[in-house]
Order: sequence, then structure tokens, then C-alpha cells
Amino acid sequence: MLKLLKHLKKWEWLQVLCGLIFICFQVWLDLKLPDFMSEITKLVQTPDSPMSSIWAAGGKMLLCALGSLAAAVIVGFFAARLAAVLSCRLRDQIYKKVESFSMEEIGNFSISSLITRSTNDVTQIQMIVAMGMQVMIKAPIMAVWAILKISGKSWQWSAATGCAVFVLLLIVGTLMLFALPKFKAIQKMTDHLNLVTRESLTGVRVIRAYNAEKYQEEKFEKENEDLTRTHLFTGRLMAIMMPGMTLVMNGLSLAIYWIGAFLINNAAMTERLGLFSDMVVYSSYAMQVVMAFMMLVMIFIMLPRATVSANRINEVLDTQPRILDGKETESITSIGEVEFKNVSFQYPGAAEYVLHDISFKAKPGETVAFIGSTGSGKSTLINLIPRFYDATEGQVLIGGRDVREYTLEELHNRIGYVPQKAVIFSGTIQSNIVFGENGKLEADTDNIMKKSADIAQATDFIEKKPEGFDAPVAQNGTNLSGGQKQRVAIARAVNRQPDIFIFDDSFSALDYKTDSTLRRRLAQETGSATTFIVAQRIGTIRHADQIIVLDEGHMAGIGTHDELIKTCKVYQEIAYSQLSKEELGNE
Repeated sequence: MLKLLKHLKKWEWLQVLCGLIFICFQVWLDLKLPDFMSEITKLVQTPDSPMSSIWAAGGKMLLCALGSLAAAVIVGFFAARLAAVLSCRLRDQIYKKVESFSMEEIGNFSISSLITRSTNDVTQIQMIVAMGMQVMIKAPIMAVWAILKISGKSWQWSAATGCAVFVLLLIVGTLMLFALPKFKAIQKMTDHLNLVTRESLTGVRVIRAYNAEKYQEEKFEKENEDLTRTHLFTGRLMAIMMPGMTLVMNGLSLAIYWIGAFLINNAAMTERLGLFSDMVVYSSYAMQVVMAFMMLVMIFIMLPRATVSANRINEVLDTQPRILDGKETESITSIGEVEFKNVSFQYPGAAEYVLHDISFKAKPGETVAFIGSTGSGKSTLINLIPRFYDATEGQVLIGGRDVREYTLEELHNRIGYVPQKAVIFSGTIQSNIVFGENGKLEADTDNIMKKSADIAQATDFIEKKPEGFDAPVAQNGTNLSGGQKQRVAIARAVNRQPDIFIFDDSFSALDYKTDSTLRRRLAQETGSATTFIVAQRIGTIRHADQIIVLDEGHMAGIGTHDELIKTCKVYQEIAYSQLSKEELGNE
């Protein structure tokens, strides 16, 4: 928890200092009230006391109360401001940190957990900071100051107060012993609940298609009930605490007055007024001591959960990404040249390699295609180019340099990437096509966007919409068909005008005519770019300059379509399973 406070800046620590000064001022005013009460008590008990003196003492009490209120408002302002600033900064740092993560780090945390950590966990920190400055700092100051005020008054009253505090701490300690493990479990259960909710919402079509609503409801209900039971358990424990503290506080008041009555009864007549005044003052100070511990208890209720949240946030912020930024930013004329040198890859924590000793070279303007059975490593192979993962062994070279030497920004500016599942963002069709522009397009941006859509064969369906390119797009593109989403994603890559295109099975939702037309236009308009295509259909890749056949992570063959159809058995099996020998031109 203290580690997170290091994210506060110097001027914010100055606000903490100002808040501390006002807290001390507030406590001083609160502890002056019993002194004026004692003065009023003596004046009332003393015959012929002037009413003006009583009014004067009462006026001072009122001023102290108003001053304490003003100080409390100022402290509350500083606390709320600091808590909001810290939570804003933490969310920003978590977001930026997650953006720097490779797929390995994201997989280690899980998306649902990262969402919980940047929302629910940060909220817990915000609450504890806002309450902590007002209570956590104030309570110890008040307790110590009040104890110093009452010390030496009467050992009997001091003993009663000490017993009350001991019982209070015993109650709190016992309850925390049982509640703390549950507080730790609550955040993990919240992760699981978010995971199930997210799956249910994103997969709602499949759930309905399989009549699995009841199954998902039961799954959600189980997670929800587990979380609810844990909350109820901790809530019931905390519910025991408040009556216990009230009992201790009332019991202490009773003990002070009982002891006071005993002392006054046995004292001389001249001492009774002083003892009575001391009893009233001591009672007030004792209540201040108990109230200080009660405020600390309120923090102790929140602190365990906030501590768990702080640890979870620190786990994210302290994680070092495996994909580190390089230093090379110079433009290389042969940037489109891509070479794999004896590349092998193993997923972190996996027992076996996914890719084994892959070597090939793609020159600028060439089209290189990858084909193979499901799980043969095609997508993994091309994901090494933009450094979603780094090669375990060997090198991936672009422009003659290892990709690890480039800054990620420079590397990604050179690549137009279309993933297997077209990712569409909420907004408009235009905002999706021009998404992530790198600043290269200084003029005629609108024409370039429209040309990109035309190359991607997206113009027809866009122009049919009343709003055209300004047509709204729902989250995840749910108001677009699969083929429309793929064409928008391809248009986004073309609009970027990259040196390297990566199409990871990005034509699967297109019909053969659209697929053929799109690839022909791509070859005409982006001929100088190096193109990598992962596909399952022979028709999509048969005209590629190089076709690399993968089989269980090994290169089973490399060459043109005509070469592979004669020499590569794996390629022959794939080709003949899709097209006849006549269609393949190899009777």
C-alpha cells in the first residue's frame, strides 16, 4: 500500500502536509471543548457566578466547534482531491503498462483480471486514501493527545479506559483474524465473476443457438453465490464489531461515572466540586480516546481489502514486459525485406516447441503464403514479425536488422496487420479505416481512405448505408457481417500504406469472387510491399511468389504452387482435398 503512495508528486505531498496541519488544528479544537465544559460546570456549581462568564465559556465552545467543522471540511477536500488524483494516475499507469505487455503477460493475468484491477481495485485504493487521511492520521493523534490530557487525573479512571481499549482491540483483532482471508478471496472471486459475465455477453449468440442459457445462468449463479456468501460472512463479522464497540463505549461511560460517584462520595466536601468537574472532563476525553480507536477500526475494516487490491495493482505495475523496445529508428530502404534465420519458438511455460528451425527470405514486392493443417504454427510464425512474441531461437530480420533492434513504434509503423478475427472498434466506418494513422498521410487523406476501401472491396456495402463512411459501428462491429468486418479491417491495413502486409487468414469470410478481386487489386496497388498471407484455401495462395508448407511446426516444403504440387506430399494432400487435378492444372 505504501508503495502506491510513491506515485504522488511533491506538490501533492505538500497538500498532505497542509492536511496534517489542519488535522492537528481540528484535534486541538476538539480537545479544548472538555476544558470549556469543565469551566462551565464549575461556574454553574459555584454560587453567584456571573451569567456573562457562562455565556463567554459557551461562546468559546461554539467557536471551537465551528472551527473544528471548518478544519474537517478543508481536510476532507484535500483527502478527496488526493484520492481522486492518485486513482486517476494509477488507472493511467495500469493502462499504459498493459499496453506495453506482450501476449504472454496478458495471458498470465487474463483480461478479466486486468479489468478488475484497473477498476474495482483502484476504487478500493481511492476509498482508503480518502478515508485514511481523515481518519487514519487523525485517530492516533487524537488518541495520544487525549491520553496525555487525562494522564494523572485518576488511576482508577485510567485503568477503566485502558481495559476498554484492550477489549476493543481484542474484538477487532479476533474479527480481523477471521475476516482477512475472506477479504483476499473476494477480489479473486470478483475476477471470476467478471470472466463469466464477459463470456456470457460476448458469446450471447452461441449461447442462444445452443439453448445454453440455463447452463450459463447456473455458471453465473455459482460464481455470484460464492461471492455473495463471502461478502455476507465478512459483513456479519463487521456487524458484530459495531455493537461491540458501542457496548464498550457505553460501558466505559458507566464505569467512569460509577468510579466517579465512589470517589466523590469518599472525598472531602471541598474536593467534591473539583472531582465532579474532573469526572465530566475525563468522561469527554475518554470518549475521544474510544472514538479514536473506533475510527481506526473503520479503517481496519477497509484496510485488508485495500491491501489486497494494492498488491494486485503492484503485480501489474512491477511486471517487466518480455518484449523490450529496441533503439533503431532510422529508415531503411530495404525495410520490406524479411528473413527468418533458423527460427524456433516455444510458448512460455510450454513443454514443446511450436516452430522448429524455420528459414526463408521474402524480398520487397513478393507475396509469401503459409498453409498447413490446423495447429501447424502458421499464425504463430507471422506473429513473430510484429513482435507479439520473440523468437526463442534464431533471428527474424527486417531490412537486414533483427526486429529486436527496432523501436516498437517504428516497427509497427511499417506493418499493416489483419488478424484472424477482424477487430472492429465502436465509432464509424471511417474511424475504423483511418484507425492508428502514423502521420505519414499529410494530404488527400479522404481520397486515400476511399481508395483503401475500394481496394478492400468495401465500397459497395459502405455506399449502400445512408451515412456512408460516417455510418455508426457498434462495439465489436456487431452491426456488420463477418465479411464486412474483414473488408473494413483490410481497408484499415491498406490505408496505413505499410511496407509489410500481414494477412492472418483474413479472407476466410469472403466469397471466391470477392477474394480473387481483392487479391488482384492488392497486387496492383501495393506491389512494392511485402505481403504475408496465412490461408486455408489453395485458391487464395496459388499465385504467391513463395508458398511455405508447415506440418507440426516444421517446414514441409517451400516453393511456388507448381513446384509444390509436384514435390510436396503435404501440399498435395491439402490441394487435392479442395480442388480436382483438372482445376489444379495437373492432370
